[in-house]
Amino acid sequence: MTSVKTLLRRIRRDESGTTVMEFGLMVTVFMTLLLGLFDLGQLAYTQAILNGAVQEAARTSSLETGDIAVADARITEMVQLSAPGVTVTTDRKSYYDFADVERAESWNDADNSGVCDNGETYTDENGNGQWDEDIGESGNGSAGDVVVYTVTASYDPLFPNPFLSWGSDQRTVTASAVKKNQPFADQSGYGSEAGSCT
Repeated sequence: MTSVKTLLRRIRRDESGTTVMEFGLMVTVFMTLLLGLFDLGQLAYTQAILNGAVQEAARTSSLETGDIAVADARITEMVQLSAPGVTVTTDRKSYYDFADVERAESWNDADNSGVCDNGETYTDENGNGQWDEDIGESGNGSAGDVVVYTVTASYDPLFPNPFLSWGSDQRTVTASAVKKNQPFADQSGYGSEAGSCT
């Protein structure tokens, strides 16, 4: 009986296992912070590379000799340096002038709804046969056009964090550039066909 009491007293006084317990508690917090820091670093670096690559691609695409397929491929190549396996999507919208960016086609908004409807008349400025909330046309446009170039890159983190519920979710970064194409030819104007909204 005394040997059991002695053993219990000795176990109660023994503090040699506290280091392991403290380490077990602290390593989770430390690893969460460390992996989070690495993840933020990768995110910031990928965003910086994407911003630079988009500016470069927009500039080269605005030239008469610009090849948008090559420019898009170059962006993917650049972003893969910091985000292996990245998925890159690009979108280009061209406008006649800077003032037209995200502008709706002209229409008679009789009911002040902000939308062309109920038989209101409009001018089909981009020539596609329908009223558009955004007058921009898909693609790189032609000479003298203003192009809004938006690129989205999605990738899996190099340092997924198993301690957070969203730690291994895909990351997404976006960059945009607005450039005016060189005036290598005459700029085509807007159409003037009339239409009626339904």
